[in-house]
Order: sequence, then C-alpha cells, then structure tokens
Amino acid sequence: MAKYRKKPVVVEAWHLPEHWPDPTAEMCLHWMVDAYGETITDDPDHPQGMLIHTMEGIMLADPGDWIIRGVEGELYPCKNLVFLATYELVEELT
Repeated sequence: MAKYRKKPVVVEAWHLPEHWPDPTAEMCLHWMVDAYGETITDDPDHPQGMLIHTMEGIMLADPGDWIIRGVEGELYPCKNLVFLATYELVEELT
C-alpha cells in the first residue's frame, strides 16, 4: 500500500444561499440555468434546491451547498462542510 496526496486543482464554485428568496442568488441561478441548459433544473419536490445533472447521475443541491465546475467543465454539488474542508479561496471572480 502507498500514500497519495490529492493534486492541487483550481475549480470555480458558486455557493447556494441558505435562505430564499435572495434576488442576487436568483439572478445567478437564472444565469447558471441559461448557461448550462439542462445540466441544472428546478426540483418541484424541493423548491429551494436544484437538480444537477452530473456524470454520476442526477444529484440534489440544497440551500447552503456549493455547485462546483470541475476540470472538464462538469458541474456537481458539494456540501458546505466538505467544501470548506477541501477548498480554499484562490481568486475572487466578479
């Protein structure tokens, strides 16, 4: 057996706000839906969450989760505590 370290990879991520409605969040959400088409959809069963169509299948992103764009352009949700333990801010994009 051997030990391995995860390679440093820079990703883009967007934090879903804890509370809805949030006009800024809704504007970003609409941009993401427009930009990614069917990759992100609303979930009628979870009106505050969103469905992310990932390479592993459809995953639910809840308020407070992060949506990450991976190295191949794929999107996937990540729980807030996991994100904060795994990632650090490199550059603030505006």
